[in-house]
Amino acid sequence: MLASSARIGCRSAASSAALHSRSAQTFKAFYATIRSLRHSYEPPEPDDVEPSEKDFILSLLRANPSLRDTKSYLASFGPRPQPSKPPAPKPEESPILADKDAAAESETKPPDIKPSPSPVVASILNPVYRRTALVKLQAPFTDRQLESIARGMVYLEKLGLVSVIVVENDQLPKGDGGERAALLEETMRVVNALEKQGARARPVLGAVVRLGPKPGDEDSTEPRDYLLPEAHTFPSDLIHIRSALRAGEIPVLPPLALDSFCRSVRVDANDVIAALVRGMGEAAALDNSQVHGDESPSMFPDEIDLTPLRLMIITREGGVPSYARQGLPHLLINLTSEYSYIRETFDPRWKSAHPTALSNLELARTCLAFMPPSSSAVMVSHRSPSHLIGNLITNKPAVSSSLPHALLQGNRKVTPHTPTLLRRGLPIRVVRNVAEVDKGKMKALLEQSFRRELNEDAFWARMERDLDFVIIAGDYAGAAIVTREPCAPGTPAAVAPITYLDKFAVLPSHQGDGTVDFLWVALHDETYGLGLPFSANPNGGKEGKGEGRDLVWRSRADNPVNKWYFERSTGHLRHGDWVLFWCDAEVRLKTEEGRRASAGLSYLEEWEKGRLATWSDVVMKIPSSWKPKN
Repeated sequence: MLASSARIGCRSAASSAALHSRSAQTFKAFYATIRSLRHSYEPPEPDDVEPSEKDFILSLLRANPSLRDTKSYLASFGPRPQPSKPPAPKPEESPILADKDAAAESETKPPDIKPSPSPVVASILNPVYRRTALVKLQAPFTDRQLESIARGMVYLEKLGLVSVIVVENDQLPKGDGGERAALLEETMRVVNALEKQGARARPVLGAVVRLGPKPGDEDSTEPRDYLLPEAHTFPSDLIHIRSALRAGEIPVLPPLALDSFCRSVRVDANDVIAALVRGMGEAAALDNSQVHGDESPSMFPDEIDLTPLRLMIITREGGVPSYARQGLPHLLINLTSEYSYIRETFDPRWKSAHPTALSNLELARTCLAFMPPSSSAVMVSHRSPSHLIGNLITNKPAVSSSLPHALLQGNRKVTPHTPTLLRRGLPIRVVRNVAEVDKGKMKALLEQSFRRELNEDAFWARMERDLDFVIIAGDYAGAAIVTREPCAPGTPAAVAPITYLDKFAVLPSHQGDGTVDFLWVALHDETYGLGLPFSANPNGGKEGKGEGRDLVWRSRADNPVNKWYFERSTGHLRHGDWVLFWCDAEVRLKTEEGRRASAGLSYLEEWEKGRLATWSDVVMKIPSSWKPKN
């Protein structure tokens, strides 16, 4: 007998008993789960309460990293293998003893036992590999706010991420007579706040960057989708930052730069940070090129990899406002495909509350162009140092952007102070015929992702017949293949044809870097989210125009990805070795909810009758795309 999920709502104890009795009699029909009706209790975030000695541990637990997150973190910060020590010199020959003396010596001398050290103890004693982050501190902040920020910096340092902080003060007018003294005072406030939290900090009050583009930039013909920094630095300019990091201190800088007359002048903090990101990355590359033999930075515990791993923009504004969430922040931004559209849809009314959102967005795009592909930027409010911990360990947004929109709208975690995670990302495009698909690259993607051999002839023949569209991320780093499956004659138009997710694949090298969420959001906008204003994304698809369709797919019951599918689907149906998932068209649900007002949706709507039976009959008969296993 087929079983499925049920919509869950709040009921009194008496009504629950009655409902249970009725469900035993009438719920033999198929029914769906409407996730928007679930209201799970979320405990309040303890970010504004007084800190305690357990705060650091609680922040780690709230991050809730997965196994993949943990492996990724250890790959960046975990102990490095130490070089083998040279063999100990042979001891000098001892004088020959008489038989009696030899016997006495053997009785009094304990056996030479050298127990091998515990691997756990060895890993703890092995120094953590330290990395750097660039931090823009967009003051002014109160003492309490600065205390919260400093606590977050200390937490990051404990986990191996050492911050290089640039302090900006938006309320200090440029050109004012006392601006330099005020900037230095603000810098010292940050230093004192860090030291009160137990960190060692060093003010670097001299300019470490130079005004103007880097020599050679003007002659470069390399295509780029970002603005070059208006300042630059050389490895020799970073001596004070490098010295502070080697000494275990957090460098704190005012936004100063040297002009062409070697005068130290105030500049925009964004120019200083962009120049430092580029310069520190180039200095780290130079360090690596000068390493010879088996030497490496891991041999020297006081050495830090200067390559910036994170960019953190800490403001009183929080993240970038999103048109899709009525001004609440974006959760995850794919800068390559979304940057221009975010600027175009930025509501002028948000300017007063988020005056630097767009300039910080531009800063992130420039900096990430000079950072490793696994790097990310985060725009975060001063309120929550725990978000910095979560971002470092998981490199994911506080709340996944691919979760159902209704769930995100009602989730307490999405507030005006929810951080925005930014990644360089990949271009997203939609194609609608097989001729536009690179079959060789698609085959490689599917086989690497599923670890099976594709039955090419049968698969492409079915695609030629039933393909609806394909969403492609980058150069086939990921793809979502959607078909339109025909149904039997007489099937209601609300059900037929079935919009079926045939394949959802991401290369192993791109799993965990945001590509999965980018793909799913695009899939939402082209299928069950179609017709909603926030689905109008310029990725070559329908741009939000059209009628949303229910999205259906199947997955093996033992597929470890099912947990991820359960969180994003509207409902599911277990069918032997398979699980059938679906996402209801959101426009239809919103229309019905609005029409009925407080009455809400019933357990079984008219359009839902018989659809699960149709889906099961059609989807379970779709042939496998893979060759039989040997």
